[in-house]
Amino acid sequence: MSDRDLPGRDASLWLETTERTDYAPLDGDRAVDTAVVGGGIAGVTAALHAAEEGQSVALLESDRIVEGVTGKTTAKVTAQHGLIYDDLLDKHGRDAARQYAKANAAAIEEIADRVEAHDIDCNFERLPAYTYAADEDQRGAISREATVAEGLDLPAEFVADPPFPDETPGAVKFGEQAQFHPRKYLLALADQIPEASGEADIFEQTKVTAVDDRDGGDHCRVETERGVVTAESVLLTTHFPIEDPGLYFARQCPKRSYVLAVELAEESPEGMFYRDKSPYFSARPHPSAEGPMLLVGGQNHKTGQGGSTAERYRKLEQQAREHFDVESVEYRWSTQDYVSVDQIPYVGELGPTTEGVYLATGFGGWGMTNGTAAGRMLAKFAQGEDPRWADAFDPNRIDPEAAGKELVSENLNVGKEFTKDWAGTLFGGKDADVAPGEGKVVRRDGKPLAAARDDEGDLHVQSAVCPHLDCIVRWNDGEQSWDCPCHGSRFSLDGEVLEGPAVEDLPKRGE
Repeated sequence: MSDRDLPGRDASLWLETTERTDYAPLDGDRAVDTAVVGGGIAGVTAALHAAEEGQSVALLESDRIVEGVTGKTTAKVTAQHGLIYDDLLDKHGRDAARQYAKANAAAIEEIADRVEAHDIDCNFERLPAYTYAADEDQRGAISREATVAEGLDLPAEFVADPPFPDETPGAVKFGEQAQFHPRKYLLALADQIPEASGEADIFEQTKVTAVDDRDGGDHCRVETERGVVTAESVLLTTHFPIEDPGLYFARQCPKRSYVLAVELAEESPEGMFYRDKSPYFSARPHPSAEGPMLLVGGQNHKTGQGGSTAERYRKLEQQAREHFDVESVEYRWSTQDYVSVDQIPYVGELGPTTEGVYLATGFGGWGMTNGTAAGRMLAKFAQGEDPRWADAFDPNRIDPEAAGKELVSENLNVGKEFTKDWAGTLFGGKDADVAPGEGKVVRRDGKPLAAARDDEGDLHVQSAVCPHLDCIVRWNDGEQSWDCPCHGSRFSLDGEVLEGPAVEDLPKRGE
């Protein structure tokens, strides 16, 4: 699939408008108070909090910091996460709903305070956030959400005539929310980590291969390809944890969504907007010297399912042009999020029997505030303290009423896709004559193989069996990747891991 076939340039606006980082890799063994694994918003925030408390810190990133999910967000800094609070109140009760609200509201203010205190040039701007009714049937849900959110001390109100879209029965408005340039903000925070503590460092190009907890001892052990880091505490902020004793693969749903950065021939609407009903749609302005620019997002679907991802970009462009006077599409990118089965992220102890290892995952597409709150909580855990909001975010919570239906539904879906794809391979063809930019699963000697050609026409063949739990991967035509429809693992054209829970590459040619 060439760029000529899809709208815009295949690049994140945030990555294109900032310089790449160049922190050195780990070189040999090291001992620290706290090791942070993963350099997104949760990891950078956690590392800075720990360093500010005087801890020695090693932040380990397998690639470059703030280039993963955090570098591909729409960057809404808001406690409004669609129509969530009425649901949280019903599933979890008022205390948990209030903790979730307080955590995310506090995250907004932490970001605002850091921007002001350090004069960070990151396009931080206060704006209202709106979740609007898709149709008259949703008006009641919108009204209830406004009432519940206001009762949780959030700045919420029902508005009958929001500034976007033209036709809607109403919206719930949160005042004094915000948006920003996430990389400019987080790269400034990263610069402060060594300054906050003389014993804090960031190591890039350092892939962590294993993590061992204290197991009754004094230190955890973090193994990398470049040395071993021993630490009193380890904070896993790798989007999906690289160790999974808590079976998080079965307690989350992976979803992909799509973003276009478009230039408008009209003024952008004043605020951030979200439609919480399929087809999901979001819009937020972005300051640009060239004229009004808008980020539009949506077309969500479960990873590895939902058909052509290239078509998702086209449908998103169509939605954008239906709502706005679009002059041009400048950038396009996609991202992946994990949604917990009960809608609250998991932040805390990695597993019921682990010691000294903590994680944050399941931000549900709202990582700017959830990730900031998680980073703050993780740093408290590393100091041996119980942070505020810990009960609501406890990874080891067990509440069948809150998660039971979604847990069963998600795992039934996994079983269905596993059976269907393996049955399909029994009758699959042996023809690997795929066109450039295309891929398909073929059968050779009874083995399913993932065969794809790059844009230059070179053939790439490896096993089509995901090494996580043996599901069959599917071709993602919009990103030219192999995606697992069961638990969301993703692999490059060459079979290299792009997303967990898989930690191993696809074996070459099925070996």
